[in-house]
Amino acid sequence: MSNTQKVLTSSAIALGAIALAYVPLPGTNSSIVIVSGSELQEPLTLLESKFEQQYPNIALDLKFQGSQDIVNNYIDDDNNFSPTVLIPANGEVLTDLSERWQAQNSEPAFVESPQPIAKTLLVAVAWPERAKILFPNGQFEWQPLEDAIEKGNWLAIGGEENWGSFDFVTTDPTRSNSGQLALGLWAQAETKSNAIEQTDFNSTEVQTLFGSVKRAVYQPPRSTDILLQEFIARGPSDADVAMVYESIAIYRWDQSQVNQSRPYQVLYPNPTVETVSTAAIVQRDVTRAQANAARTFIDFLTAPEQQSVFVQHGFRPADTSIDVSTVADSPWTESIPGVDSDIDVSAVEAPNRAVTEEVIRQWQRVK
Repeated sequence: MSNTQKVLTSSAIALGAIALAYVPLPGTNSSIVIVSGSELQEPLTLLESKFEQQYPNIALDLKFQGSQDIVNNYIDDDNNFSPTVLIPANGEVLTDLSERWQAQNSEPAFVESPQPIAKTLLVAVAWPERAKILFPNGQFEWQPLEDAIEKGNWLAIGGEENWGSFDFVTTDPTRSNSGQLALGLWAQAETKSNAIEQTDFNSTEVQTLFGSVKRAVYQPPRSTDILLQEFIARGPSDADVAMVYESIAIYRWDQSQVNQSRPYQVLYPNPTVETVSTAAIVQRDVTRAQANAARTFIDFLTAPEQQSVFVQHGFRPADTSIDVSTVADSPWTESIPGVDSDIDVSAVEAPNRAVTEEVIRQWQRVK
């Protein structure tokens, strides 16, 4: 090879190396849209800037919807954006999405198996003086709650006359996971069964229950965090008992203390339901680079440092090696009335798709 050829070859290699240096690697220079349930809004918003500092070539765009809305909007392609990652409050919701997607498409709904991000339980919150009348033994029960809704005022159930009407609040089960879980558990208690089945909703007792609750709940909020903020703002004069997630109840407890001078207490149904916020990378309109970026984001969320942030917001970590009482600034150490990281109640899995669909159908049917 002549000297000229050697020079040209060396130059070509050098130019190729420079060009390769500027070719984006998979997962870099990407913008990804994260659609999450509202229960994760505060921790994810807090972690967004930290992630983008750590990964400057990945831009996050956070969106928040009710968990059922996440599924319906994605299946119906009813968003004005293209999601990359979906994080509903309940992994079962993603199973529903996957089955509905596969019924219409040949390819899977998700790039890979969904990953758990954080856990929480379904709980009730109530103002202490009202809880003492409704649940005198200190244990949440569905029947006294049902009786209170049917009678409609505090004087009729042993409360003070100036407390006025009895006001129960839950989220819209056609849009929100917590509303679905609450009504599913309530129906299970109504039928005195160990596990709610689709056929149980045919009973007159369950249908009567759904009618009573729907008439009692005026314009139910679309998401659990919105519900709890409204519950705190309205106070005992307009809201007595609400069904929410343990994580939000813990995180917003201080807010109730400030706004109402006397904070609410937390009560656990027995059994209650464990719900796991779960992240899935979707297939539709997602490039390989975006999928890689999304995988980086999910790995980031499941790392111990970020799991501690979820604990600080009242969640139980997906990483079970983390002790919630040892995390800095953990609200689990604030002695919130009724809250215990090691509660003495059973926690069942979230209901399957058939039961959830029946909850929604019954709610839509009753007047």
